[in-house]
Amino acid sequence: MQPQETPPDGHADVRIVTASPEVARRVAEVLRHCFATTEQRSYPADTEGGTRLELTVDTTSAAEPARSWLETSRSSGQDGRRRK
Repeated sequence: MQPQETPPDGHADVRIVTASPEVARRVAEVLRHCFATTEQRSYPADTEGGTRLELTVDTTSAAEPARSWLETSRSSGQDGRRRK
C-alpha cells in the first residue's frame, strides 16, 4: 500500500463505505450541498457488493449550514479549553 498524500490546507479527503451504492451517493450529495467537492470516485469495498466512495471536500468554500458550524467550531476551539 502506498502512503497517502495529505490534502492541501483547508481540504479533507472523505471515504464513505456502505453496503449499498445508493446510500454512498446520498451521503456524498449531502456533502456536496455543504462544501465544494471533487468528482467522486467509486470502488468496490469488498467481495460482497459493498461500495467505497471517495471525494475531497474544500472547507474553505463551505455553504450554509456547514459555514456556520465551521466558524463556531474554530472560535470555540481556539482557546484550547473545553467548555462545560
